[in-house]
Amino acid sequence: MFQILEADCADEAWQRVAKWFAPDGFAVPQSGRGGETTEVLHVGISIRNSRQRWIAARSPAMNPAFAIAEVIWIITGRNDSAFLTYFNRSLPIYAGKGETLHGAYGFRLRGHFGVDQLDLAYRALTAQADSRQIVLQIWDPRTDAPDPRGCPSAEDIPCNVVAFLKVRDSRLEWTQIMRSNDLFLGLPHNIIQFTSLQEVFAGWLGLEPGTYNHFSDSLHLYARDGSISELVRPTDLPGNGDSLALAKSESEQVFSHLSKFGDLLINESNGAADIRDALSHLEIPEPFINLAKILTAEALRRRKQFDLARETAAASSNRCLRFMFERWLERVLAEKSEL
Repeated sequence: MFQILEADCADEAWQRVAKWFAPDGFAVPQSGRGGETTEVLHVGISIRNSRQRWIAARSPAMNPAFAIAEVIWIITGRNDSAFLTYFNRSLPIYAGKGETLHGAYGFRLRGHFGVDQLDLAYRALTAQADSRQIVLQIWDPRTDAPDPRGCPSAEDIPCNVVAFLKVRDSRLEWTQIMRSNDLFLGLPHNIIQFTSLQEVFAGWLGLEPGTYNHFSDSLHLYARDGSISELVRPTDLPGNGDSLALAKSESEQVFSHLSKFGDLLINESNGAADIRDALSHLEIPEPFINLAKILTAEALRRRKQFDLARETAAASSNRCLRFMFERWLERVLAEKSEL
């Protein structure tokens, strides 16, 4: 049986899906490799305005800098673990401790199969916009299928397996397929990752993004994360007014700059003055400067420069990102005071 919903924005969609995990919802107990869960099978979520991708209702608040770092890492086709682990020190628990990540989405899309799938899809849709053959493949049975005993082949098996892209009414429709999806930790980040990719790719084609359609074959909530009543705190989230759409050549250059800037941030030998100076010299469009400011604010926080972190995030012209970072900083400072 399918469970399907449509929503205007990701925050609304996540809150409505979360209700399925309440005692009177659809979710049923299901054991798994990572522990006991409640699960809803065959979930379809359609988000009409994919630019409104941020989820503020999740409690505790999510780290927007990590989500931004993931987007940059994916679009630039990286698979190194250091870049992401800097922004999320818990990542090795879920993805392993190697220097590279086995299931890195960006590398799967841009290098793993010996072809840059994003470039190929761009050229194909530029030539024939009504094509129904555009598939972005992430899952590789040669490396991702379990062994004959049913044991995982690696610690970091991709949960996202494939995407379908179609142009309809001069808008880019995006469908993302998940084999397994964690409601609390995974789904908010997955939506940010692939709606961002949708918007970037639409910009390459000179189009607006259409609906974002997300199918989770197993949407689940781990018992260790607590009850859903504790994890949902509705709040008034400002709208995201920034666009990530640029022509392909400029877009690729901008994300390359952001990737290099991120490498500078994670280098602990660079002090607060160094990274603030680098931010001031970053010459990219304002929406991307706003992303860089949130990354910089998080890097300053990790250097225990809390006032500078708040000041840097507050300088962003994107009210949504400012709001998300302030909630994250409040969470971190509250947890710190409890120690």
